[in-house]
Amino acid sequence: MGNANPSFKEKIILGIDPGTNVMGYGILRVQNKKMESISMGAIQIKESDYILKLSRILEKVEELMEQFKPDEVAVEAPFYGKNVQSMLKLGRAQGVAISAALRVGVSVTEYSPRKIKQSITGSGAASKEQVAGMLQQLLKIDRLPKYLDATDGMAVAVCHHLQSSSPVAKSGAKSWDSFIKKNPGRVK
Repeated sequence: MGNANPSFKEKIILGIDPGTNVMGYGILRVQNKKMESISMGAIQIKESDYILKLSRILEKVEELMEQFKPDEVAVEAPFYGKNVQSMLKLGRAQGVAISAALRVGVSVTEYSPRKIKQSITGSGAASKEQVAGMLQQLLKIDRLPKYLDATDGMAVAVCHHLQSSSPVAKSGAKSWDSFIKKNPGRVK
């Protein structure tokens, strides 16, 4: 039926924190710029065989896509640590999650862990607990989940909303500097 008000906008964002043992996710509804947490969770991946783990990730992301029908998907990028094998495994998990979204034609955006933390807390070096605490305030979450992988997934969704709704993102500019050069009249 739709809403007669053209400024009425709603979108659902699925944020994914990929992992090979635990995959966090968050479902964020944005309506007229107001954010609301719909669901978040941490999916335990107990299979011992790596290929079965990837199959389970695919299955779970497909279930989330079917249940919540997100308009957009945002995924945390693997970060380089000391263990290259861990990074490769996370990259595969991320690839499977991205594939599940692309199969149904939903756009996917990737964010670095640092960018996500910075968007939520203002510091790219924030802890999981600091991110969870800020999300609790932003989204008025009564009780935090047992696993912070869930709030990490929600943080990816919130980061995506904040990044995609900024004036820079809407203008197509690559940075604030290029935005200001293209829009000198908007600077006070």
